[in-house]
Amino acid sequence: MNHIFFYGPSGTGKSTVGKQLAGSLKLPFVDLDRVIEANAGMPISQIMETQGEPVFRDLETIALKQTVGHASSVTDAESKVIALGGGALLRDENRAIAESSGQILLLMAELTTLLHRLHNDSSKRPLLTGDLGTKLSALLEKRESHYNSFPLRIHVDNKTVEQNVHQAQVILGRHHLSAMGEYDVIVGDVGHVLSVTNLQNLIIVTDENVAKFHLEKIQSALNAKAVIIPAGEEHKTLETISFLWKSFLENGLDRKSTVIALGGGVTGDMAGFAAATYMRGINWIAVPTTLLSMVDASIGGKTGFDLPEGKNLIGAFYPPKLVLANPSLLLTLSERELRSGMAEVVKHGIISDPDLFAMCNRGMDWVKDNLEEVVKRAIAVKIKVIEEDPYEKGIRAALNLGHTVGHAVELVSRFELRHGEAIAIGMAVEAAYAARVGLTTSGVVKAVQDSLSALDLPIAIPKEMPRGEIIRAMRVDKKKSAKSIRFALPVEIGKAELLDVTDLEAVLDDGR
Repeated sequence: MNHIFFYGPSGTGKSTVGKQLAGSLKLPFVDLDRVIEANAGMPISQIMETQGEPVFRDLETIALKQTVGHASSVTDAESKVIALGGGALLRDENRAIAESSGQILLLMAELTTLLHRLHNDSSKRPLLTGDLGTKLSALLEKRESHYNSFPLRIHVDNKTVEQNVHQAQVILGRHHLSAMGEYDVIVGDVGHVLSVTNLQNLIIVTDENVAKFHLEKIQSALNAKAVIIPAGEEHKTLETISFLWKSFLENGLDRKSTVIALGGGVTGDMAGFAAATYMRGINWIAVPTTLLSMVDASIGGKTGFDLPEGKNLIGAFYPPKLVLANPSLLLTLSERELRSGMAEVVKHGIISDPDLFAMCNRGMDWVKDNLEEVVKRAIAVKIKVIEEDPYEKGIRAALNLGHTVGHAVELVSRFELRHGEAIAIGMAVEAAYAARVGLTTSGVVKAVQDSLSALDLPIAIPKEMPRGEIIRAMRVDKKKSAKSIRFALPVEIGKAELLDVTDLEAVLDDGR
């Protein structure tokens, strides 16, 4: 089960934050204390006064089992967001139930914050009656080691409810998107989630490289058919799309079938487009296996394929029904592929998350040890942007930072440069241009270059690459208007702006 439990001392806002998170994720919300009171037919204060704390704890265990749904199968119980009492997991049995049923997120706050919040409410909390300051201090001291044993935590001090809800989504790796169709993005165990999802007539689309590492395990778990396509951007063509359409027909897919895109951005783009156009659209699920795809390509509903003249010139907005990102799948990537994916992470830091950008400066060794955190934070940036602007009419274009030059460089290299390597070059070149036109400072340019260099990513166009070919490739870029090309350029770390550019040679002045 994928229940979400909010836990922590009284006054941390478990019910308030939990209820708003449940609304964001389109999940039911349950306050366990209210379940206990409904079952007992009396308020908790009366239970404690007339029957004592041991009886209350027994009722708490009963209510917890009732709420999580101790059924024979996880599909028998709907996921919920559950607010727990401040001592609900002191009992080992309760903690075991919660840990086996979902994720526990601890909310903590400073004593002064809790005292302020509980000042007019302590009478409703039996363990805090009397001198609130003394009682609360003693309770926190007594439970300190217990609360410290929970790894997922948020300090709620000096933050709005909305900020705490957003942080909860990042930490949990749980999001629900609705601006372009309704679908979930979950960071977690792919096999587990897919095995309990009601899917029918499945087919897995993957490439020959990914198939070696992951296909057998997932295919066996789902009892699904599979179609394998050639690996590489050079195969992101109409011919491959046509091959997928024919494979869908040969395997008997109908309008109730589901395509699972298992692979990187190329596989996701093509499988998604094939699903979008087969029988006027069937469901698909994205299971990204590269860092670049997890944090960027799999989210947002862009699907399509390349023409010889440029990347992604044919496509459609057609979001998946689910995105499942499991960072453990990244462990089979080559060093170069993982490093390439970090270019998109740097980009997300530049446009929206200075803390994520700072993480990138720590280098690849740190990244490898903290992949899950990196993936969760980078995913959150992409989701925030596309929910505000799903069809790229405004701020979503900021996600193209580095891509106008980067796509052209990638194409001219005949894809010898990985996508992320080309985007890294594009970000460095475009940042330098932003400084030359007065949009940003030399300090920002240096920060971008240093972050990319810390990850051993390139920051200059190869000297042997023909400038004229790069400019021609930029002119057919999908982001062009009639007379200009719209660039997303850095203003400061955490903010980008859009600028229409007509003189493309000026962009490349310092690009060698």
